[in-house]
Amino acid sequence: MRFEGKCVVVTGASSGMGRRIALDFAKEGATVVAVARRKERLDEIAAEAEAFAGKILPYQGDVSKEEVCNGMIDFAVEVCGKLDILVNNAGVVDDAYLLMLNNDSLDRSLDINVKGYFYCSQQAALKMFKQKSGRIVNVSSVSSKLALAGQSVYGATKGAVNSMTATLAKELAPYGIQVNAVAPGFITTEMIEAIPEEKKEEYLKNIPMGRLGKVEEVAEVVNMLCSDVASYITGQVIVIDGGLSL
Repeated sequence: MRFEGKCVVVTGASSGMGRRIALDFAKEGATVVAVARRKERLDEIAAEAEAFAGKILPYQGDVSKEEVCNGMIDFAVEVCGKLDILVNNAGVVDDAYLLMLNNDSLDRSLDINVKGYFYCSQQAALKMFKQKSGRIVNVSSVSSKLALAGQSVYGATKGAVNSMTATLAKELAPYGIQVNAVAPGFITTEMIEAIPEEKKEEYLKNIPMGRLGKVEEVAEVVNMLCSDVASYITGQVIVIDGGLSL
């Protein structure tokens, strides 16, 4: 029970990696505020946690909106009396080649993948300052380090997340707040499962370990970065890609 008594906020918690991250924190004793736009999916994971006596509290909202970020952090502190951990996981992938980009897609990617991370981190840091401790983990992507055709915008937003992580780590370290990131490669989620088999086979050829990653493998690294064993780690981007980016 590494996180017994801890208060955790996880964004993008309704599916995929965010869902598993939220459930794993709850299994280890944390009170988790799970944030996403799909209320019915949040209710499902809250019920799943309840089945093993875990505590997941749904909070519906779009983290591209500053007022939602403010509200979810305030809600967590109201329920728990403090905030120990923030996991910025909400994100959008809207692939398009350069000449096919449109302003709506560009704005949405920047709003969710970059601005949302800033809004949430700012509000979390304001709460963590008071207790002189806290962990922030940003979910980046291997696309921040590996050029993939059609992902110029997505890769740019995740590169911004990496830079943000390093800078916030330096700013917040004097206040006992650690900031790190994880950069997953191809992980088995609903989005990957929807890709045609021939495309998945193409991906596998480029992964030295010869398989896709699992959501639990990402969740465990996130949990590690928020645990006592990572007490001297900050400003780092941990790549979880089976060797894809080598």
